[in-house]
Amino acid sequence: MKRKVLLIYTGGTIGMEKDYETGSLRAFDFGNIFEKMPEMKLMECEVFVHPFEKPLDSSDMGPEEWKVIAHYIRKNYDEFDGFLILHGTDTMSYTASALSFMLKGLTKPVILTGSQLPIGDLRTDAKENLLTSLYYASLYENDKAVIREVAIYFEYKLLRGNRTLKYSAEYFDAYASPNYPILGQSGVHLNIIKENLYRPDPEIEFHVDDHISEDIIFWRIFPGMNLNHFKEIPEMKVLILQVFGSGTIFSSEKTMETLQQIRNNGTEIVVVSQCISGGISFGKYENSNIFSRIGAISGKDMTAESAITKAMHLIGNPNYPGSFAENFSRNLCGEIS
Repeated sequence: MKRKVLLIYTGGTIGMEKDYETGSLRAFDFGNIFEKMPEMKLMECEVFVHPFEKPLDSSDMGPEEWKVIAHYIRKNYDEFDGFLILHGTDTMSYTASALSFMLKGLTKPVILTGSQLPIGDLRTDAKENLLTSLYYASLYENDKAVIREVAIYFEYKLLRGNRTLKYSAEYFDAYASPNYPILGQSGVHLNIIKENLYRPDPEIEFHVDDHISEDIIFWRIFPGMNLNHFKEIPEMKVLILQVFGSGTIFSSEKTMETLQQIRNNGTEIVVVSQCISGGISFGKYENSNIFSRIGAISGKDMTAESAITKAMHLIGNPNYPGSFAENFSRNLCGEIS
């Protein structure tokens, strides 16, 4: 039996072609993808295409678009065996992370991919990314999906979506998962490392929780930063601080006073690391103890993208009993070690 995969095209470089009169890139009609890539007709799965009415640059993708994708998957969940989302590369990790929190009890593959060069270029990476993503999106054993989570496939590697970050704007190998091993790798054989795959609670039936709050600010700490600017921050529910190393910040009475004032205003403070690899460890150095004293929340080894979307999903979400701090510290879908 041929598996059915729903391909959702949101926009991005993968769906572009060059206008040879102007030299500019423009979106082509993705409904004609089978003409651009006749190889897709040779796949061992049936592919059905649903393009966004207006293709979006990934910089225009946000909470409303995440909800559209999540609900479209829900609407078609019973009809299809897997889902492939074509997406621009710049914010793909944000979308993958957000969907991992919104799609509860997922038992089918949801794969995101894109490309660094348009599908019509001679040297494009688009075709390999697209074709292999379709294999992963339709991979079943004993009538059960092998992948039951949101993942990104890019340049021969399958990665957990909420563990990824885009680290190169130049190379085809654009994505990394520094704090979690790869889920699979394609070469002569299509390999899956099963012990690395996420397995959802079988008691949870698939559903969408589309709660997203935008009442959040992300701030990167830097040497010599003027903390007086913090007082100009409007009241918000969550402040995510990206700090040095394993959780340090400049030690001064001013730092303590400013952060404590933010906490006293009812703002939760989440701490993530500026390092690509590793994570937060309060107490490792004296200059991290300030966060324990003010009741900040450790982002552990989460990526910034995952921490941001997780916080957006949890703020004021009635479906999570307990405090924000308790829920943020929990491993919801493989986003923290």
